[in-house]
Amino acid sequence: MQHSIDYWLWADLIAPESQRLLKNVIRVEQQEEADIFYVPFFTTISYFLLEKQECKALYREALKWVTDQPAWQRSEGRDHVIPVHHPWSFKSVRRFVKKAIWLLPDMDSTGNWYKPGQVYLEKDVILPYVPNVDLCDYKCVSETQSKRSTLLFFRGRLKRNAGGKIRSKLVTELQSIEDIIIEEGSAGAKGKVAAQTGMRKSLFCLNPAGDTPSSARLFDAIVSGCIPVIISDELELPFEGILDYSKIALFVSSTDAVQPGWLVKYLRGIDAQRVREMQSNLLKYSRHFLYSSPAQPLGPEDLTWRMIAGKLVNIKLHIQRSRRVVRESRSVCTCECRVGNTTRML
Repeated sequence: MQHSIDYWLWADLIAPESQRLLKNVIRVEQQEEADIFYVPFFTTISYFLLEKQECKALYREALKWVTDQPAWQRSEGRDHVIPVHHPWSFKSVRRFVKKAIWLLPDMDSTGNWYKPGQVYLEKDVILPYVPNVDLCDYKCVSETQSKRSTLLFFRGRLKRNAGGKIRSKLVTELQSIEDIIIEEGSAGAKGKVAAQTGMRKSLFCLNPAGDTPSSARLFDAIVSGCIPVIISDELELPFEGILDYSKIALFVSSTDAVQPGWLVKYLRGIDAQRVREMQSNLLKYSRHFLYSSPAQPLGPEDLTWRMIAGKLVNIKLHIQRSRRVVRESRSVCTCECRVGNTTRML
């Protein structure tokens, strides 16, 4: 399941210490000893498995239990981590936990999925989807290198809402070009095989916005050795404080992408040396997006803990500040440090 990040993180935390490979996160027995509190609640799986009203009732029950804890009340949840990796996860009670660290697939700034002020990079962490296809490792890349005859590949829903409306425009622009494949996707085993085969035969993989700015397709492309061409103006990326995506992906503005002939000319103009360098980097970067048990050093679980650790000083600042402010003080620091997302072509 592409949103099952809560399962993989919890699997790492509950594994016996003798079997864990990650040593930068240590479970403690007493609340007073903890720097961060991970909330082990499967918000996304609950949404998919339960009826709507049953799910909402479970969300309310989980909310009450968490917010009744002394640790939550000491910090108002600022040092708590909650997996919210689907746009609908925990949605009915999110407003009560907005100070917590949310683990998200993206930060849609259009307001379609998150209310203004609920999510921002300084507080939350973007996590990759779980890839739907198998890893194309060094042996696989070597075997497929000469077979990548498709310039650009896309398999998925051709019509989406919100920012995904660009998909239908791209279909009109690209579908009749000989060495470009644009096709409607399908779920299940056959759909996986078709997507995996197509990506392994292609130099570039198209990653347009859908109903949300992100999709699992980006990470499918990365582990397939297919250079992502990202056309999603509102996209935020996982672990960008650690990883440099300019080494493995191309970023194109939606305005440029739909100009007649522009995208094809741009891709054909990328020299072979740069393509080889990016393909080589994809091999090195794949490890950062492969969830596993036991969790691996520099895998997504490890990078998640590292990103959270980097927020600790700021978390403690706000916790301690909230304890000493008097009635006349500003309840919230109004310093504006959030930078709007912009897309540039690399």
